[in-house]
Amino acid sequence: MEDIHEKIAELEKEMASPDFWDDKNKAQAVIKQIAEYKSELEGFDKYNKGHAIMTIYSGAGGDDAEDFSRILFEMYTKYFTKKGWLFNVLDKTENDHNGYRNIMLEIIGANVYGELKGESGVHRLVRLSPFNAKSLRQTSFSMVEVVPKIEKNIEMDIPDNELKIDIAKSGGPGGQNVNKRETAVRMIHIPTGISVRVTSERSQSQNKEKALQILKGKLFAMKEEEKKMKEKGLHISKTTSIEWGNQIRSYVFHPYKMIKDHRTGVETSNIDKVLNGDLDEFIEAEKTLA
Repeated sequence: MEDIHEKIAELEKEMASPDFWDDKNKAQAVIKQIAEYKSELEGFDKYNKGHAIMTIYSGAGGDDAEDFSRILFEMYTKYFTKKGWLFNVLDKTENDHNGYRNIMLEIIGANVYGELKGESGVHRLVRLSPFNAKSLRQTSFSMVEVVPKIEKNIEMDIPDNELKIDIAKSGGPGGQNVNKRETAVRMIHIPTGISVRVTSERSQSQNKEKALQILKGKLFAMKEEEKKMKEKGLHISKTTSIEWGNQIRSYVFHPYKMIKDHRTGVETSNIDKVLNGDLDEFIEAEKTLA
């Protein structure tokens, strides 16, 4: 963001030069570049101020990781409630212990994406495992992904030949008739391999529309991340392993109590406060890094 503002300022300073129009082709190129930068900023502020889609994926750690995904889901939904945001579960895959292999939800409210996008990344849990007969210490991982919700009126064309759409029967509540209908939609973006599954709506067409919105959000977030990495001269990885070495935040319940963000250094020993949705200190600190 600051880089774009600086580039605009430099180009506008160039425009103020008395000999700016001596080279018309160069002048027109500068004006075009300024317009593109400003358009990019406007689009960026549109997404930051809008709604978001959050997905939590379980990684290394088996049952503990899937239980950790449940803990994160409950922590975030408490935070959403405190902020006055609405949320709706779009798809989930549960295990036999009420944990989540993955869960995706839509969050509706002002500035949701701008507030939450810094939560994207791998989260690490260290605790005595309730799934181990000897209650041994276990380390497990879950990944949080936050992307903007792309509204219908925003243009982002994806050619039909780049999409693969699979239809399946939806499960969950709603009665036997709903469960038997083929309304669940899985949409795959072939060039990137990005996959979206939506089961929350009652009709196949509604799920397909929602899946396309989410897919566009994922593509937007991926391009923004690639742009940010290139500007920093860093290597762009197409996949992030949900395991050691990639965590952005650690939640340690044993042998001591500590939640620490590895990017900002913010930490607290009051883990109950954080798990009850008090995330402002972590989120505000991360926003200063953007």
